Amino acid sequence: MQLLRTYPYRRWQAYPFAPYGERSVALGYAKALRHARRLVYVEDQYLWSAEVAETFAEALVRQPDLHMIAVVPRYPDQPGRMADAAEAVGRGRALAALRHAGGERFAVYAPENPAGTPVYVHAKVCIIDDAWLSVGSDNFNLRSWTHDSELTAAVVDESGGELPVRLRLDLLREHLDRAPGEDGDLRDLETAFAAVARSADELEKWYADDRSGPRPPGRLRRYEPPTVPDWARTAASVLYRRFYDPDGRPPALRRRRAF
Repeated sequence: MQLLRTYPYRRWQAYPFAPYGERSVALGYAKALRHARRLVYVEDQYLWSAEVAETFAEALVRQPDLHMIAVVPRYPDQPGRMADAAEAVGRGRALAALRHAGGERFAVYAPENPAGTPVYVHAKVCIIDDAWLSVGSDNFNLRSWTHDSELTAAVVDESGGELPVRLRLDLLREHLDRAPGEDGDLRDLETAFAAVARSADELEKWYADDRSGPRPPGRLRRYEPPTVPDWARTAASVLYRRFYDPDGRPPALRRRRAF
């Protein structure tokens, strides 16, 4: 187990134990993703920032057999016209980078309950190849990787992946309305990606058919970020960068787009 932290760089009143800040959260993910080969599974409250997404996108480009599943909330935690637009700008850029890198190997979903009410995601979970997992306070955005104070536990399971596998299967069974033990197609990482996609497609077809007949099992629907109108994009971009996803890196790292 490794504890990863984020502390911002402060020009004035710097942390005495981290005068240039600390970004071991970002560096830990970057290192783990360099070893990713088959499946990256993410649940996150935000998943925005193109620079954070680039860390995952580089892994998708580097490994042509790598797949990625992301589960995010359909609606933001601070509703409002400009808040919605700012969050949509950040998430739209991140998802565009991931889709460009992974194509059909990248899929993003939003959960809902059996009544069709969207379920808010507050998780911060990442599981890579059923061998590495992280759980903590950090989100997948620039704020959490550079600006706020965050703490995350990263685990490499040397027992054969029992802990990462168990967590991933628990989450997927819940999302797909599966009972304990109904996970034969979820244990293999490639067939798990296909099983989630198939469940979401069946649910979308049920909605497209005007919800005719029994609702199919499963609670994940494919996600698309809302479109930001041209008149709001400039202001939303400024709000996003300055207030919603600020950058806490030293100037030299900002210029290099490095952590």
